[in-house]
This record gives sequence, C-alpha cells and structure tokens, in this order.
Amino acid sequence: MTDDVRHDGPPPFDRPFEGEDTKQRVYGAVLHAREPMTAAEIAERADCSSESARTHLSFYTDLGIVIRHEGRPVRYERNDDYFEWRRVNKLARENTVDELQARVSELTDRIEEYRGEYGVDSPAEVDVLEFDAERIDDVYVELGNWATLIEERRLHERARRKAAGSTAPSHS
Repeated sequence: MTDDVRHDGPPPFDRPFEGEDTKQRVYGAVLHAREPMTAAEIAERADCSSESARTHLSFYTDLGIVIRHEGRPVRYERNDDYFEWRRVNKLARENTVDELQARVSELTDRIEEYRGEYGVDSPAEVDVLEFDAERIDDVYVELGNWATLIEERRLHERARRKAAGSTAPSHS
C-alpha cells in the first residue's frame, strides 16, 4: 500500500472527494462553493472535464439543487432554498406536530434567555465592544449560538405548520 492510499479516516484535505464518482464530486464541489462558479472551476475542484461537470450541473439544475446564472461565462451555485425545503420536509416527516411544537417552545425559551441576558431582541443588536477583552470570544460564541437558535426555531415552525397541514405562510 502506498502512502497516499488510505482506508480509514477522512480523505486528505487537498482531495476531499477522493473515491467518489464524478456526479458526487461535482455535487460536493457545488455544495462547498462560497460563491457562484463556472463549470470549469467546478470541474477543476471535482477533478473531471468541464463537459462532464456541465452535464451533471444541468442535471442538478433541473432538480433545483443548483441555480444557473446566465452570462458569459455561465455560473452555478447551490440553491440554499432547496436544502432548507429538504430540511423542513424531513423535520415534518420525522416528527409529530406536538414534538415540533415542543421543540419550537424549547428554542423560544432559550432565545428569550439570550434576550434577557443581553437586553436586546436579536444578536445583531449586541455591541461586542461593550464587553471586556477577555469576554469577547465568549460573547461571539453566544451570539452565534443565539442566531442558530433563531434559525432552528424558524425551520421547526415551518415544519410544524407543514405537519399540521397549515396553509399559513411560514416565513418569519
């Protein structure tokens, strides 16, 4: 066995999709992209030809997983709305309305604790410069957790509405 062949643990950082087929490598490259990319850029990350990348990107675009931006050159990016839709559907499918409501209530209680602690309605309103230097890192962690709780509550509430069969809008 050579040094660059591993059968345990994650693949080397410079080859995160090693061992995957081309379709999965293209999918992974799009998911990990931070901004819209050309087919050639995705192909480079996925270690495949541009034509192969375009074929798979077209498939993922048809499914709604990828957004195609027309122009010269055409660019592609992951469709975050698709992944949110999948998450909400999974939550609604795997939980009862009562379980989802209990989770929304739990998340709301935790959000209210942060509101009380910081004296503001959202993490965006907190001025971290008001805190001692040795506390700033902890404040940033807490603000990140608070923002995550808000997002989780939004998704669980959407799932609760879906599971309950509500036609009420779920954006909040």
